[in-house]
Amino acid sequence: MSPARARAGEERDRLADLHDAIQRTGYYPEVVADAVVDALGGEPVVSYYVHHEPTFERDEVRRHQTVILVTPSRLILAHTDEHAGDDLLPEPYTSTSTEAVSLSAVASVVVTRMTSNPTAGPRPPAEAVLTIGWGAVSRVDLEPAACGDPQCDADHGYTGSVTADDFSLRVSAAADGPDAVGGLLSFAASLSALTRG
Repeated sequence: MSPARARAGEERDRLADLHDAIQRTGYYPEVVADAVVDALGGEPVVSYYVHHEPTFERDEVRRHQTVILVTPSRLILAHTDEHAGDDLLPEPYTSTSTEAVSLSAVASVVVTRMTSNPTAGPRPPAEAVLTIGWGAVSRVDLEPAACGDPQCDADHGYTGSVTADDFSLRVSAAADGPDAVGGLLSFAASLSALTRG
């Protein structure tokens, strides 16, 4: 999809395609779709990615779904989890949170591709990681500082780095299916094109 055409609104709205992708997961599609549509606020869907991730917790399987999408002006993330009943809600329930971020606020789009046996010729990546930063969450990595003298036992304080890490998603062809990695890379390319300032 041409970013210039998407910005100009000449591409079709991909909301129907997004609904189909959410429906195919079978993971509370009405709940997820309602939250996503509310977050859209009437804007068209330029690009999207739907990731359904089951996790194993002792003797139970818990499911999580992430929907990330871009509109002409915003990045929208929706996370849906399922929960067993508790003191406040005795029946099983879902929780869905959505976040809308202005595309102008997106500071970084980091894409990491893992390709197996790269000397065997061109092949699609086996895994990909997409990390998006807009300054809401930062990670601090600290380690003791040292000097070049191996005999020195003085305290040199700490050294470290601050990394923007608001959202990260890793997919693999083995775990998520053969189209998962290509889909995430396509979404990342669309997002990168729309955040070019």
